[in-house]
Amino acid sequence: MSRQSPSGVLAAVVAVALLIASAAGVQAAREARYPPPPPSDDSLYVTSGTAVRRLVVGYRALAADLYWIRAIQYYGGTKLKLTGPTADPAAVAATASNQNAYPALYPMLDLTTTLDPRFNIAYRFGAVFLADPYPGGAGRPDLAIALLEKGLRERPDKWEYMQDIGFVHYWWRHDYKAAADWFRKASDVPGAPWWLQSLAANTLSEGGDRKSSRLMWQSIRESAEIDWLTNDAERRLTQLDALDQIDNLQAALDRAGQRGLTVRDWQAAVRARLLPGIPVDPSGTPYEIDAQGRVQVSNRSPLFPLPLEPQRLMPLQ
Repeated sequence: MSRQSPSGVLAAVVAVALLIASAAGVQAAREARYPPPPPSDDSLYVTSGTAVRRLVVGYRALAADLYWIRAIQYYGGTKLKLTGPTADPAAVAATASNQNAYPALYPMLDLTTTLDPRFNIAYRFGAVFLADPYPGGAGRPDLAIALLEKGLRERPDKWEYMQDIGFVHYWWRHDYKAAADWFRKASDVPGAPWWLQSLAANTLSEGGDRKSSRLMWQSIRESAEIDWLTNDAERRLTQLDALDQIDNLQAALDRAGQRGLTVRDWQAAVRARLLPGIPVDPSGTPYEIDAQGRVQVSNRSPLFPLPLEPQRLMPLQ
C-alpha cells in the first residue's frame, strides 16, 4: 500500500476536525433544546480497571487523563459543598458522622493509576486529597497509603512515594516510628536527597512538635516535582506561622485574664493596650476570638482550616 502524500494527510486531518466540530455543534444544539439531567457527583461509569483497559485499548494514557480530571472535579466540587460559603452545617455534620464524605474519590484515583501505572501526579496529589482531614479531604490516610504503595509496586525506586507515605504516617496517623521508618527507607534509595536521613532522626526525637512539622513541609517543598505540591507546602508552612502567632496572642489574652480583664474582642484588647492594633494572620485576614476567649483563624481566611497538630491529639510515646 502506497504512503499518502503530506498534502493528502493534511486534508484528511482537516476533514476530521471539521466533522468533529460539526458533530459538537449539533450535540450542543440538541442539549440546549433537550437538556440532559445533571450527573450525580458520585457517578463512576466504569469501576473495573480491567474493564476500562479493554475498552480503551490503545488510548490508556488519554483515558487516565480523563479520569484524573474527573477526580479533580469531583474532589473540588465536594470540598466546595462542604467548606464553601454556601455549605450546609447540618449536611456537613451528617457526612462527618458516616465517614463517607468523598466515596468516589479513591475508586477514581485507583482507575486513573490502573490505566497509567506511572501517573506520578495522581499518586502524590491523590494521597493528599485522601489523607486531608474532613471536611477539606476524605480523612482516609489508610487509602492514601494504599494508593502510594500501589505506585511503589510499579516504581520501587521512587523515593518520593516512600517520603509521602512517611508523611501520611506522621501528620495524619501520628505514628512517628512508622514515619521515621519510611523516611529511612527513602533515604536508602540511590539518588535520594541527603536530608531524608536527618528527617528520619528528627521525627523519632521530636515527632509531633511544630518544629519537625516545619522541617517536613520544607522537605516536601524542596522535593516537589510539580507546582501544586510546592504551593501546598508553602501554604502549610504559612499555617504553621499562623499557629505561632496564635500562641503569642493567646498568651497575651490569658495574662489579661489573670489580671481580671475579660477580652472578648480585639477593640477591647487595643483599648487595654494589650496589643497595638487588630492582629491579622499571614494572609492579612484578622484573627477572631471565639465565645470561649480562644484565638482562632477566621473561616474567611485562605489559611482556614488550620491543621490539627499531632502533639495536641496524641502524646509522644
